[in-house]
Amino acid sequence: MKAEVRRILIVDDSPKDVELTIAALAEKNLANEVVVAEDGVEALDFLHKRGKFIDEKGDPAVILLDIKMPRMNGIEVLRHIRADEKFKLIPVIMVTSSGEEKDLVESYKLGANSYVVKPIDVVQFLDAIKVLGQYWAVINQPPPLNFK
Repeated sequence: MKAEVRRILIVDDSPKDVELTIAALAEKNLANEVVVAEDGVEALDFLHKRGKFIDEKGDPAVILLDIKMPRMNGIEVLRHIRADEKFKLIPVIMVTSSGEEKDLVESYKLGANSYVVKPIDVVQFLDAIKVLGQYWAVINQPPPLNFK
């Protein structure tokens, strides 16, 4: 039985960072479609299939989540995701420019699977995203979709 190729959800308000992330994932030839939410509110709209995401199907294989965003920051989004039984098991990778210890600790307390500080160096950033994308979208074995 062939596994369904699920999407990667990028939640980031920086068009430059989104573009770099998509380029890095494409370089690894991942078959996963990428969906972009520009802030936390859009991320929750995607997960709950509302607003411009009303016709979306399925949950993402992994969420790459920035912290510093308008309307709703990544910590708040993570809190909502982990409080909802339907989304609790989706891997969430905090990919952020915040190296603040309080953000790191809070992310892990709320159930983040990983925390990556965006390097200033573009090459380092691309390398980190390639590894993350390949591991979480291809190598990692998630629980079955109907897991209770």
